[in-house]
Amino acid sequence: MFAAHQPLRGQDRDPLLWTCALALVFFALVLNRLTIPARPMFDEIHYLPAARRLIELTSRLNPEHPLLGKEFIALGMKLFGDGPLGWRMPNAVLGTIGVFAATRALWWASGSRAASLMFGALLASNFIWFVMSRIAMLDMAMAAMLALAFWQWALAWRRQKRLHLALCGVFLGLSLAGKWNGIPLLVMPGLLFAWDRAWALGPRWRAVLTARDVGPVRGVSLLEAALWLGAVPLAVYFATFAPTFFYKVQPMTLRGLIPWQQYMLQLQDSVVKPHRYMSRWWQWTLNLRPIWFLYEKTAGGLRGILLVGNPFTMLAGLPALLLCLWEGARRPDRLRIGVVIMYVAALIFWALNGKPVQFFYHYELAATFLMAALAITLAGWWEAGTRWPAVVSLALAVAMFIGFYPILSAGKLANARSYEWYVWMNGWH
Repeated sequence: MFAAHQPLRGQDRDPLLWTCALALVFFALVLNRLTIPARPMFDEIHYLPAARRLIELTSRLNPEHPLLGKEFIALGMKLFGDGPLGWRMPNAVLGTIGVFAATRALWWASGSRAASLMFGALLASNFIWFVMSRIAMLDMAMAAMLALAFWQWALAWRRQKRLHLALCGVFLGLSLAGKWNGIPLLVMPGLLFAWDRAWALGPRWRAVLTARDVGPVRGVSLLEAALWLGAVPLAVYFATFAPTFFYKVQPMTLRGLIPWQQYMLQLQDSVVKPHRYMSRWWQWTLNLRPIWFLYEKTAGGLRGILLVGNPFTMLAGLPALLLCLWEGARRPDRLRIGVVIMYVAALIFWALNGKPVQFFYHYELAATFLMAALAITLAGWWEAGTRWPAVVSLALAVAMFIGFYPILSAGKLANARSYEWYVWMNGWH
């Protein structure tokens, strides 16, 4: 996920077919009961009306966030109707694409079949990615586009082609247009390109801007890389505002596009009213404060949807992060170090920005790199001949997913106290 890296053990066979199968199974599980509830739940009450305004091109609504996620929801409404299937199908598709792209990213970054497939299984079963693929919110547009960007990023290093750098830039811009949460991660491809180029040049470092004859992508200068990884993402981001120029009320203008970004930031910082499910970053790391998206009688029975992390993998990933840091510094191993840096970058955005109202789903990106750290650690042991930790860990992860599946997917509960089977700590109520 960080950059092209030497395989953990040799060059394995490409697990493309297994990755496709994993993504298809994930998609099927996401689709089950996708239309329950038939009314908006949680933050869908904000984004569905905004998507309708986009379809009608009437006026601005929910202006504090970029448009791409709402544009995807609007597309779903046009294709499948203004109902629960139309609302949620776009994120079901995006979540599936994200699982596939993230798994492919780790394959191209590591060359390890075991690490790639373990990561795909852990990501698909970590609860957060699954539940966020079943609700009409903006986060999956941001996360799936970032997964596509990192896939192309790793391909650029492996295949040495500017096309993949360009595609990386396009998807970085689309991720930013989904939501701003991934900003600390969006700058990483450009920064790493500059670092690798300067390191490869050594005493020729003065030619860092124009040299083309060394890595990380030969034939591409740092100036050209800045175009693909800097200018293109910004151009793509602003292009997603195109519908706002055609609003019937207060249409956007070219002159007002940049000031509008500052206004969006002001609106986001103005949200200070406490919420019953608000939490802080350190609570996310310990899986302490999830969110009930649904718990009511609907569709012929009592049903619930709990956004919580997989009780096993969310905690097992923490020592795996430390092991990645230790092993990465000792060898050195850029892949392991890179995953740790990405995790910290995704989390520090929320630890330092001072926004008072934060939620557990903001941990989605950091949790993705947590699963990558766990997969890389388990794969390292697997390829060294010690396979029982991977077998036990995957079995526990999948068992937890199966056990919690009813409460992740709006399954019918036996009675009003059935939730007690799933709330293992006070903070989960």
